[in-house]
Amino acid sequence: MKVWDLPTRLYHWLQALLFAALIISGNQGQGPHVQLGLALFTLLLWRVLWGALGSQTSRFTDFISSPKSLFSYFRGKQGHKAGHNPAGGWMVVLMLLSLLLQCLSGLVLGGFADNLPYVDLWLTDSVFSFVELLHVVLAKLLPILIVVHLLAILFYKLRSKPLVWAMVTGYQKHLSAGSVYFVSNKRALLLLVVSVLVTIAIVVLS
Repeated sequence: MKVWDLPTRLYHWLQALLFAALIISGNQGQGPHVQLGLALFTLLLWRVLWGALGSQTSRFTDFISSPKSLFSYFRGKQGHKAGHNPAGGWMVVLMLLSLLLQCLSGLVLGGFADNLPYVDLWLTDSVFSFVELLHVVLAKLLPILIVVHLLAILFYKLRSKPLVWAMVTGYQKHLSAGSVYFVSNKRALLLLVVSVLVTIAIVVLS
């Protein structure tokens, strides 16, 4: 059964590649770290827009569940559905928020907020130090989240649910019934263009 559209799959793998490149360039203290960060920021904007206007399984409303549903899932009282399960859905939210905060803090550290209105009033030395600390902490937290994510993938693989292959092909083999509403890829392209334009505006106005 097809559950993942092409934009979601492209986002997933591009995010993985960009994050790996950012980790390497950040630890080495050289390379196109800022440029890679801007690319990831653009990608995240695209994912947020797609989470609001994209295909069914890509929308936040489809996979953000209540705490009650999450606990029910962990107790094995929920059946399988297309897309993210409650635990996976909250992991997506946590990863997106962490990456967005990392990118936003990187924009501030990179000087892209220097021309914002009243910057002298709110971007004090203490605020800048906090942003710098946040960037460092998230750089250490995000790899931990990725390890948890990989362990979850391994867990489901051992239970004959190949999540990685599903994110390559778009199909989940352990689901055989039901249907998913998919949005045109043209909309995804339009939202990507909007995201690119936002990033360009940030760079030009900084």
